[in-house]
Amino acid sequence: MNAMVLPALVDLRVNPAPLKSANLPRPVPGDTDVLVKVSACGVCHTELDEIEGRTPPPRLPIVPGHQVVGVVEEIGSEVTAYRPGDRVGIGWIYSACGGCRFCLEGRENLCADFLATGRDADGGYAEFLKVDERFAFRIPDVFTDSEAAPLLCAGAIGYRSMRLAEICNGQPLGLTGFGASAHLVLKMTRHEYPDTEVYVFARSPEERDFARELGAVWAGDTEDEPPRKLRSIIDTTPVWKPVVEALKNLEPGGRLVINAIRKEDVDRDYLLNLNYPIHLWCEKEIKSVANVARADIGDFLRLAAAIPLKPEVQEFALEDANVALLELKERKIRGAKVLRI
Repeated sequence: MNAMVLPALVDLRVNPAPLKSANLPRPVPGDTDVLVKVSACGVCHTELDEIEGRTPPPRLPIVPGHQVVGVVEEIGSEVTAYRPGDRVGIGWIYSACGGCRFCLEGRENLCADFLATGRDADGGYAEFLKVDERFAFRIPDVFTDSEAAPLLCAGAIGYRSMRLAEICNGQPLGLTGFGASAHLVLKMTRHEYPDTEVYVFARSPEERDFARELGAVWAGDTEDEPPRKLRSIIDTTPVWKPVVEALKNLEPGGRLVINAIRKEDVDRDYLLNLNYPIHLWCEKEIKSVANVARADIGDFLRLAAAIPLKPEVQEFALEDANVALLELKERKIRGAKVLRI
């Protein structure tokens, strides 16, 4: 099968084409696995973190990609949930132990044996992948393959972030950064909390314009001050500066939710600018998001279909995966990037 493979960790500023085209053996499904013929795979900022070494080390060489949509091609002997021809999606959660406290509580994202698609097991930058049936999800008919792909990570992690933000209808919400995940959170918020005003902080004028198009009541630069303090803010950026800036815009008792697997070190010294009375006083909270659990993906797909919530997408051919990644690195973002396979 055709695939794009990461053979080694690199700095994209030094090597802007880290993925190599390869012809790999087609995976053979185990007893509880489904073999999926991939049709679309979203391109996520987490791939940049993997390639540049900011996540736990990936298995190398590895096929990246964890926003995967395709059709079941073959099933293992013990599979009961799917049949060949079913359309399914695979997200960041590739597997978990199923028996620890976190798994039994439905928080598989915190399992010590959590494996990530495209990091610990080959992902969707390829024509086929296999996955245990428990970690595959039916794709609602309302979505095309390309529309569904970003929902499996950008959407699901945004859904988890919104739940962790714990806002009520009418309470103001802030978003820092406005890429694949944030634009879906804005759309979700307008449906779930119609009286909630959304304020967006983004350094790109294009992103700010896009946020206003989708219904943000205000959009400013990272350091700008909104016209009111906010109940919660969800940070979707890969850097530290927006975290510090967001804290000063929270109301007393407000919560900042950091939706990022890792933060880049380029502005780490910005943390030294933390001023306790300005940024943390009055019982402000910081909550991190760790991966997604199975329920996040399943519940979010049902919600997205009911809205319906369709992401803005830019499509690329599989062989242009490096181009899509570099554009993401350079923050050339409007919605989500998707590889067509």
